[in-house]
Amino acid sequence: MKQQDQKIDYIEFPGSDFDAIQSFYERAFGWQFVDYGPEYRSFSDGKLDGGFRQSDLKSTTANGSALVILYAEDLESTRDTVASSGGTIVADIFSFPGGRRFQFADPHGNELAVWSDK
Repeated sequence: MKQQDQKIDYIEFPGSDFDAIQSFYERAFGWQFVDYGPEYRSFSDGKLDGGFRQSDLKSTTANGSALVILYAEDLESTRDTVASSGGTIVADIFSFPGGRRFQFADPHGNELAVWSDK
């Protein structure tokens, strides 16, 4: 795929237990991973690529990090899958102008959100 000039191209998260992180995102969202050894593991969600770098830090809104937000057609089902795959719901489904969303922490503690316009 041709890179797009001056567009977000890659996203990187901290992580420590790459096997737990990979298992969670594969089960919850179907992401694919490539292992680059003990310091790095990359992923692709089919739209955007990224990776997890070895770190004990966590990406959370309380720490001032940006909130990465995924989209889901069926928000309730996605929330349930996130929880049953090892994620922790940190803010249950709530409405906002234009849709609804929930926020979760992955097994490392990184905070992300999922929204829907339905």
